[in-house]
Amino acid sequence: MTAASQSHPRLAKAFVANSERAAWHDRALWFVRAKRDKMAHSVPEWEALRETASGIKTHVISRLADYLEQFEKNAQARGVQVHWAADAAEHNQIVLDILQRHKVKRLVKSKSMLTEECHLNPFLEQHDIEVIDTDLGERIVQMRNEPPSHIVLPAIHLKKEDVSDTFHQQLGTRAGDSDPAYLTEAARGHLRDKFLAADAAVTGVNFAIAETGGFVVCTNEGNADLGASLPPVHIACMGIEKLIPKAADLGVFIRLLARSATGQPITTYTSHFHGPREGAELHIVLVDNGRSKILASPDFRRSLHCIRCGACMNTCPVYRRSGGHSYNATVPGPIGSILGPARDPKQHSSLPFACTLCGSCTDVCPVKIDLHHELLTIRSEIRRSGNLPLSKRMSMQAASTVLKRPWLYRLSGACARFFLRWSPRFLIYNPLNKWGKQRDLPRPSAPSFREQYRQKQARSSADKS
Repeated sequence: MTAASQSHPRLAKAFVANSERAAWHDRALWFVRAKRDKMAHSVPEWEALRETASGIKTHVISRLADYLEQFEKNAQARGVQVHWAADAAEHNQIVLDILQRHKVKRLVKSKSMLTEECHLNPFLEQHDIEVIDTDLGERIVQMRNEPPSHIVLPAIHLKKEDVSDTFHQQLGTRAGDSDPAYLTEAARGHLRDKFLAADAAVTGVNFAIAETGGFVVCTNEGNADLGASLPPVHIACMGIEKLIPKAADLGVFIRLLARSATGQPITTYTSHFHGPREGAELHIVLVDNGRSKILASPDFRRSLHCIRCGACMNTCPVYRRSGGHSYNATVPGPIGSILGPARDPKQHSSLPFACTLCGSCTDVCPVKIDLHHELLTIRSEIRRSGNLPLSKRMSMQAASTVLKRPWLYRLSGACARFFLRWSPRFLIYNPLNKWGKQRDLPRPSAPSFREQYRQKQARSSADKS
C-alpha cells in the first residue's frame, strides 16, 4: 500500500463516519484525562516532579552511551544475559534464537510497545511459536487480529458488546452476555491455562536503572509477574531510552507514570527484576531501531524522554475524535506523530498535520516534552524532505500570498463573510473542501471585527474630546 492510501485523513474517515462511536471514544478518553487532572492537583509538588523528571531524562540522553555500558556491566554482574539489537530485525532474531535454543513452542508476553514496534508476534508465529498476549486489552485485540489503538488502553476503541462478540467466537462464552465480571472471569480462566503451559515469557521494561542493572515493569493485572515467574526463560525487551541513572530517581517517575496514564496513585503491580531466578535465565535485549537517529537531532531528541504514559493521547482532540488506528503507527497520538516521521518521514508524512497545535499535549506531559513545538518543527522537515502533498503545498502558498498583503486579506475576509452568510451550503461544504468534512464554520458576526474595532476607537476618541 502507498503512504497516501494509509494517510491519517483517509484512515480517520472510516472512524468518524460512525459518529456515535467517535463521540463515545472522545468521552471515554476525556474521562481518563479528567482523572489525571484530579490526581495531579492532589500532589502539591506535581510541577516540581515534572521538572525533576525532565532534568533527569535530559541528563540521561546527554550521556546515553555511558549509562548503557554501566547498565550492561551491572546487569551482567547479576547473572543477566544482555543483548544488543540495532534494529527490529536483529531484535526479533535475537529473541527467536533464545527461544529455539530452549525449544520453546509456547510463549506468554506482557504488554510491550517495543515488541509491537518490532512486529515480534507475527515473526515468531512464522517460526511455529505460539505467542499469547496476556494483558487483557492486548489479548482482546490479538483475538480480533487488530493492533492496539492506544499504548496504555489497547482496546479503548471497543465497547463491551464488541468484547462479548469476540469472546463468544474465540472462547465460547454466552452469546450476547456483555457483563464485565463474566467476561473478565472467562478471560482469567483462558489466560491461566496459557500461563501454566508456557515455555518462556517476554515482558517490556518501563524503567531500567544504570546504577543497579535492574529494571522495573509496571502493570495493573499482574500478568508480567505471573509470566516471568512460571517459565524457565524470561526475555525483557527495552528501548535504549528507558534508562534512568539511579535507584533514587525511580520514585520521581513512579509517582508521575500512573497518575498521568490512568489517574491512579500508582500501578497495582510495580515489579523489580534484579537477576534470574535460581535455575532460570533472564535475558535483556537493548534495542536502538532508529532511536540513535532521533538522538542526533537537536530538534527531536527530547521526544526520547517519553515514558509511554499516553497522557498526550487522552487529551489530544484529534486522537480522541479519529481513533488510534487512523495513525497506522505503533505509537499513535502526539508523541507518535513525532516518533513515526522522525524514523520514516515518507510513510508517516501525514501525522504531524493531525494536530491543532493547541498545546494540550505539552501541558499534560509528565516529562515536559514540548510536543506541539516539535510537531510544528517536523512539518517543516516533511516539507524539506519532499514528502508534503501538492494539495498542502498549494494551500499554504495561497495562504502565504494572502497573509503577506493586507488589502488581499481584507478582501478575502469580506468575501468569506458574504459567502458564509448568503451562499447555498453546497458551494462551501462539498468534496473540494476537505476541511469541511465533519465540521461547520460558525456564521460570521455582523458587523465584522474590523468594523467593531473602528467603532470602538471612534467612541473612545469622542469620549476623550
